[in-house]
Amino acid sequence: LKRNNIHRFSLVYDKSSKQVRASHTQLTELAEFVSHDQRDFMQHEGMMFQVNEEYDVLFAAFIHKTNRGQASGGLRYWQYENMEDFIRDGMRLSKGMTRKNALASLWWGGGKGLMAHNPQLDKTDQKMRERLYKDYGRFITSINGCYITAEDVGTCEQDMANIFTQTRFTTCIPAAVGGSGNPSSATALGVVHGMEAALTFLQMGTLAGKTIAIQGMGHVAEPMIGYLFERGAAKVIAADINQALINKVKHKYQAYNLHTHLVDIDDKSILFEDCDIVAPCATGAILNGETIPRIKAKIICGAANNQLKDSTADGQLLKDSGITYVPDFLVNRMGIVNCADEQSGYIDNDPFFTRHLDREYQYSVYQTALRVLNQAQQSNKPPADVAIKIADELSEEINPIYGHRGAKIIQSLLNNNWAS
Repeated sequence: LKRNNIHRFSLVYDKSSKQVRASHTQLTELAEFVSHDQRDFMQHEGMMFQVNEEYDVLFAAFIHKTNRGQASGGLRYWQYENMEDFIRDGMRLSKGMTRKNALASLWWGGGKGLMAHNPQLDKTDQKMRERLYKDYGRFITSINGCYITAEDVGTCEQDMANIFTQTRFTTCIPAAVGGSGNPSSATALGVVHGMEAALTFLQMGTLAGKTIAIQGMGHVAEPMIGYLFERGAAKVIAADINQALINKVKHKYQAYNLHTHLVDIDDKSILFEDCDIVAPCATGAILNGETIPRIKAKIICGAANNQLKDSTADGQLLKDSGITYVPDFLVNRMGIVNCADEQSGYIDNDPFFTRHLDREYQYSVYQTALRVLNQAQQSNKPPADVAIKIADELSEEINPIYGHRGAKIIQSLLNNNWAS
């Protein structure tokens, strides 16, 4: 990109030709790769990219579908081995956000932000992070609101505060400036409700006395461990790649039966523990043909996005293996629910939030999970297939106030030569 003096570029789906068009002829091969991909690409409306010149970090905003509203989803700061991994992660995550928002009955579309970490940088350098995230905020401002960013893996509340200094198109900003703050605790509680729905479906009782294995001990997993022990879990086994984080969580829950493991980044052994429930709460694509046959748990329900490497094949493999899988985009909605209506102000026990955790509300995490699991059993299909079908149908609904505005914003950016 730098060799060709490309600071910004876009990949946009052209409905008339059914092809992805690149903003620069030098990137035609990349556009063709996306156009012909049958695993992760799903007529994504647009993908906007910018090179951070100061630190050689690639920014991106992936906009999947904006029928229901502006594309909304968190910003992930992650290290990628190559461009394909970067593009695929953005496509998968933004598609997952479309489905998550639709199932939660939110008037948002699906989007995702990515920053590809430069391994020569020190992620703990706060001055570097401040400058980097402020530049990402300027990038978000430049795309005129087709994507609304938020907090995700690798990004913290202070990072969101830095973004907020440069753009209005963000949520999950600190409470001190009128935001809803870190959404992790809310996300964790929603996943726990999904676990309870799966236990009810399988007639396995409650979380009391159960053993849960958690992959990852970060922002979501930490409060999740507390919710599990509050509900009487007998044992929690958790693994992470960060010893300092493990020490912090162990100290917090030292009075409980928490077992922890330090693992390498490619170590998946936590998934194979002898337990009742496995909760993936780290990265995606960890449920696949290699890992599924070794899983002993009867239930998989976690916060990580895109847990199935191949939603069709791996969903079927889980079903054939007798494992009840609660789709991630169904249960990890509470983070986006927490920040979805920040502009509407705050009240105690806000029904727009609490109803998602209500056992009786038709579209709550618990009720939606039960409905999906029951429909899957009745139709003899994997739960992921059923949830995807419901979500994709809902995602076609057009926003009753603004219409399909996100697509119009993208077209406006093209008309005004945004990438040049």
